[in-house]
Amino acid sequence: MDFSIKPVLTGERAELRPFTEADVPAMAAILSDPEVVRLTGSPVAEFDLDRLRAWYGSRGDQPDRLDLGIVDRESGELVGEAVLNEWDEPNRNCNFRILIGPRGRGRGLGTEAVRLIVGHAFEQLGLHRVSLHVLAHNPRARHVYEKAGFVAEGVDRQAVRQDGEWIDAVRMSILAPEWAALTATAR
Repeated sequence: MDFSIKPVLTGERAELRPFTEADVPAMAAILSDPEVVRLTGSPVAEFDLDRLRAWYGSRGDQPDRLDLGIVDRESGELVGEAVLNEWDEPNRNCNFRILIGPRGRGRGLGTEAVRLIVGHAFEQLGLHRVSLHVLAHNPRARHVYEKAGFVAEGVDRQAVRQDGEWIDAVRMSILAPEWAALTATAR
């Protein structure tokens, strides 16, 4: 398995591609969106442009994770990111996370991006398991994950504190045989 190869994954609506430093202004705007912060549990701290430049400029050099920008193919605009990280090589599994900014919501870009990167995880990287956490107050994302074959495994109670309230996080995963069965029926 080789996370050092940073592919371009193309669907009908979305393209996932490696980040460049030129993506920093778009990602700064996305990461400052209150809805992104609320639904992902991202830190509220403002992201300094130099810090973002260093982060997104180095994603292509990371051999143990895959960070891809989500581009709306119709407009060519960067609208979010999809990430495979926390790679557990001996057990062939990793974590998945995604975020979509306001200009990419409600048009199926997130659904397609999930399918593209999860398909890559199983079909190209040979992973056995992909897992994620979704905050309990984000039913739209949970629905997208379920459509892609993710199964709820449990709840991390009061895992995130936002605006003085504790929010549960639902653990979900999909296994290689489940993905294979799901994609076989779609053909």
